[in-house]
Amino acid sequence: MSGITPDVVEAHGLNPEEYERVLHALGREPNLVELGIFSVMWSEHCSYKSSRFHLKKLPTQAPWVICGPGENAGVIDIGDGPDGRKQAAIFKMESHNHPSYIEPYQGAATGVGGILRDVFTMGARPVANMNALRFGRPDHPKMKHLVQGVVAGIGGYGNCVGVPTVGGETNFHKAYDGNILVNAMTVGVADTDKIFYSAATGLGNPIVYVGSKTGRDGIHGATMASADFDENSDEKRPTVQVGDPFTEKLLIEACLELMATDAIVAIQDMGAAGLTSSSVEMASKGGAGIRLDMNKVPCREEGMTPYEMMLSESQERMLMVLKPGKEPMAEAIFRKWELDFAVIGEVTDTGHMVLEWGGEVVCDIPLGPLADDAPEYERPYVSPEEYKAWAKVPELGEVPESTDIGADLLKLMACPDLASRRWIWEQYDSQVGADTLQKSGGDAAVVRIHGTRKALAITTDCTPRYCYADPYEGGKQAVAETYRNLSAVGANPLAITNCLNFANPQRPEIMAQIVGCLNGMGDACRALDYPIVSGNVSLYNESKATGGGSAILPTPAIGGVGLLADHEKMATIGFKAEGDAIWLLGGEGSHLGQSLWLRELHGREAGDAPPVDLAKERVNGELVRRFVEMGKVNAVHDISDGGLLVALAEMALAGNAGCDLTIELDAAKAFGENQGRYLLAAPAGEFLENAVRIGTVGGTRVAGVGLSTLREANEAFFRDWMDA
Repeated sequence: MSGITPDVVEAHGLNPEEYERVLHALGREPNLVELGIFSVMWSEHCSYKSSRFHLKKLPTQAPWVICGPGENAGVIDIGDGPDGRKQAAIFKMESHNHPSYIEPYQGAATGVGGILRDVFTMGARPVANMNALRFGRPDHPKMKHLVQGVVAGIGGYGNCVGVPTVGGETNFHKAYDGNILVNAMTVGVADTDKIFYSAATGLGNPIVYVGSKTGRDGIHGATMASADFDENSDEKRPTVQVGDPFTEKLLIEACLELMATDAIVAIQDMGAAGLTSSSVEMASKGGAGIRLDMNKVPCREEGMTPYEMMLSESQERMLMVLKPGKEPMAEAIFRKWELDFAVIGEVTDTGHMVLEWGGEVVCDIPLGPLADDAPEYERPYVSPEEYKAWAKVPELGEVPESTDIGADLLKLMACPDLASRRWIWEQYDSQVGADTLQKSGGDAAVVRIHGTRKALAITTDCTPRYCYADPYEGGKQAVAETYRNLSAVGANPLAITNCLNFANPQRPEIMAQIVGCLNGMGDACRALDYPIVSGNVSLYNESKATGGGSAILPTPAIGGVGLLADHEKMATIGFKAEGDAIWLLGGEGSHLGQSLWLRELHGREAGDAPPVDLAKERVNGELVRRFVEMGKVNAVHDISDGGLLVALAEMALAGNAGCDLTIELDAAKAFGENQGRYLLAAPAGEFLENAVRIGTVGGTRVAGVGLSTLREANEAFFRDWMDA
């Protein structure tokens, strides 16, 4: 008897039907080790069982895509490097939401560590980190502690490991009171002939464990990330991993040194579900089997069992398949970097995962059911009309006219969603590596590709309030805004990664959010020729602890990557020269539904999300990139949250120069959030086709408000909150 009771099955996150599938796959009852392995591999976090059906519909290919979804990270061609060899950008975005709510410092830190490993495990040297953060109301009793811990964790890990944190986004909304979101993104660069994949091949090839020792931290982390929160969330603290950025730095250097040889057949980082997922994924991708001797796994705690070893999510660990005979050379490299190295098994041709412990087989599972044949659900979802009735978004109705445009601007620039993030980004080392050309504060971060004139532009974007009001339009907008941000610095948008954060997919209304957002994203990617090459799904982001149940807003965070052929032609947002003409491309503002102005000035979250015209997005983006390439513009900024006047204020503050407008502004023109629009500043003699001239750079005011007053309002929120 294995002693597996219904309570034990439920504790492992499997429902009765799924347990029946386990029995069928094995032809017998599992033991506890086998149940634990099925539990994590079939968790939402690892199997994407509620989203896989819909993810398959997304566009993932283009001539410049080298590797799309399915590997550790996505890979795109970025042309020749300094020595004439072809180069690739390798990037991915992942979530560490649940751990960061429970233990904000370590949750955020290990999120950064995990995404770094996803990138360098493919042979890339990481060149930039980004993040997308969503917090609850600033006056919530836990929120200041959570913000401080998350920001310190991101900075503490990224700064120590020597990879610049160059940008991101931070939003606040009551929907995140009980479940914050911490999404981390890493971008790396590699030669295209030195990209490493994870498929284990070669009968008898040695399987090698490198990095840190295995401990008991993070056990059942993947399962915990696949459930919603309740009042006992703090009891899950032991499922949060503990990171060591200094070990990660050693691991990066050791892996890259070994990658310069011909020793590696396959390599995979130990992320969610640790040794289990890494070994299962490597063997299943290679169509092979795997045998591990658990007695040889390096452990840092006494008496660890195979169950604990397989489910631990201890950080800074990698699994490799080496060519026979290369073990001594590889071991010498890892010992030099003071890291553990152990041959723990071999590739087999059985199609099974076999674990041995003390000379006995403690696990024997066919790999097919664990990976490729894991449960896949086409969960029910309501129609867009039924969703709208459920969401109860109020009609926009009559909108009050603004009695003082300048006063409204001042209030918007001071609100948490638009306030200066200086307090955050000053805690991040954005300049390590000396290749950062533009960081937080611009439309996109820009990092030079070392030794070339090229640069990568990187941005993260999503507007959750749009996604809640209209999941389809919100999904389109999230993709389109990254396209706009990359275009605004002059970069050609190439591909995206994503982090799809939603609540409980077993609720048809939430599933409607997922399907709607994915449909919108897919249509935007197709229209903009802007494929999805990697990503992550994070579900069950809701909390019972806040009373009555609280689901996050649908938050499909998008990370966009583009290429600048010549970084010296990069555009920035700050006004440069007095007398420059200010041009508006994309039309006047008119749409106040779901706008920040409506929310912050009138306390209403009402109306439709602004529609996204994808053909217009593409035409305007191409036009802006041409203006930048030709050197016709001195400053560029896309218009997004807060509308035209907020974008002008941001340009003015960045360049420390005011502006005079020649157009009359009402609330809709000043603060409407119509999509597909840009502001451009150009020398007075330039003519910008398709754009309308609306003013001139000069003076010290914007809409009658002094720059010093605007700056004080913009800087006050974080400063006063953190000093309180």
